[in-house]
Amino acid sequence: MCRLLGVASVVPTSVADTVGDTVLTDFLALTRIHGDGWGAASVFDPDDTPRVEVSADSAVEDPRFGTATKESVRGSVVHLRWATNGLAVQPENSHPFIADGVAMAHNGSIKPIAALEALLDRRIAADLRGTTDSERYFALVRQYRSMTDDLAEAVRRAVAELRQIYPDASLNALLLGEGRLIAVHAHAKSALLDEDIEEIRATDLPAEHLEDYFSLRVARPDDATVVIGSTGFGDLDWSPLPPESVASISLDDLSMTIVPIMAD
Repeated sequence: MCRLLGVASVVPTSVADTVGDTVLTDFLALTRIHGDGWGAASVFDPDDTPRVEVSADSAVEDPRFGTATKESVRGSVVHLRWATNGLAVQPENSHPFIADGVAMAHNGSIKPIAALEALLDRRIAADLRGTTDSERYFALVRQYRSMTDDLAEAVRRAVAELRQIYPDASLNALLLGEGRLIAVHAHAKSALLDEDIEEIRATDLPAEHLEDYFSLRVARPDDATVVIGSTGFGDLDWSPLPPESVASISLDDLSMTIVPIMAD
């Protein structure tokens, strides 16, 4: 499982400047649990291909995290990893993943993975580098992208197919590319395992980690920026995203379109 933070802006800005030092400090505090690597995807212009930097080190111990979150960009996705049991802590398994001009980070666990792998075309599967379910989820999005002209619709179709196979899985994700920041808010009946709950209780992290771990929220710090974030950090004026939905935000004007995953 992971923590997600996304920023879209009509003017160049950094993640640090957008959310403020206190919120970013709160976010970094989550490495007490989510310390199995970090990653950031950024675009300097809406038409850019995202630039991605990933690490298997804890964000709080890696000076590159500070550099990545202080660059002025038009869009960002930041990810803190809490590795699923049995999955290696290595750069190939760190989010965001990048391919075909799009970057994606996922918060959840999709098990058993074999049913997900069975959905992938051989050509798409050949590009896999790591061992995570998350990278395979991204591969399915890419597969659907080849069948539709719209990235958000490709995301929705991929999530809809996975939801039928994995009714209880968290499919929460942030994607950056093609001039958009896209948020998947789809955690259905997901719940933390008892062992995860005990690990969280051993820290002094906010109670939201136990009460509403898988939710995603949206905030508008000002007229020029939109922030999407996981629970457990920050005192922004958050509003919940609709459940089982895909939200697509334009980097040009911050217009937002939200559609249900199981669209008619």
